[in-house]
Amino acid sequence: MIIYKLIVVFSVMAAAGAQMLLKKGAQQNYSSLIKQYLNSWVISGYFVMGLSLLINIYCLGHGVLVKEISIIESLSYLFVPLFALFFFKERISWRKIGAIGVIMIGVIVFFI
Repeated sequence: MIIYKLIVVFSVMAAAGAQMLLKKGAQQNYSSLIKQYLNSWVISGYFVMGLSLLINIYCLGHGVLVKEISIIESLSYLFVPLFALFFFKERISWRKIGAIGVIMIGVIVFFI
């Protein structure tokens, strides 16, 4: 069953990547409202987000508990800032680093 929990971690990473795609799409200038919401970046982001959802459903069907998935999904508080730093050069303050650390300790304590 540990493999399915690792798959959920991959799903969380994919969802964080989807948020990066959505941000990239939001940063573009388009001539119409339709193009703003139906461009390749946004469609790709929603597609990856949908895949993440399907992966979670698959793992739920293979013994991963809902409470475990919700705790694992809190890893997005780690992945999103790291991806934003890497892809968009967004700064991570010491306060955010501390908060992420507290969240990671909570995830570890939950699974011990």
